[in-house]
Amino acid sequence: MATAELAVALPAVVLVLALCLTAMTLGVDLVRCEDAARAGARAASRGEAVTLVREVVASRAPAGSTVEVDAEAETVTVRVSAPGRVRLLPALPGARASAAALWEPGARP
Repeated sequence: MATAELAVALPAVVLVLALCLTAMTLGVDLVRCEDAARAGARAASRGEAVTLVREVVASRAPAGSTVEVDAEAETVTVRVSAPGRVRLLPALPGARASAAALWEPGARP
């Protein structure tokens, strides 16, 4: 009797575990994107070259991420987008984050 119940419950437990791991993976990617965007905005606000800003972001962001740097009159904004890498739910979007910083004195373009 217990064997039949275990055979019914085990797939449900595996599914719940897979969903938890999927959520954790997306959460880690989101935190890495936030950290990368913040570090990139900080570097860009100091007047660093765009190539250096991209290197800073690439060192912290998930693999395959794209980076956008937008310079405006008062602020600089860095946007980081990571590709979705969840195999269980392929329609789930990837992580995205953006950070803005005021220009440091003397660093405006």
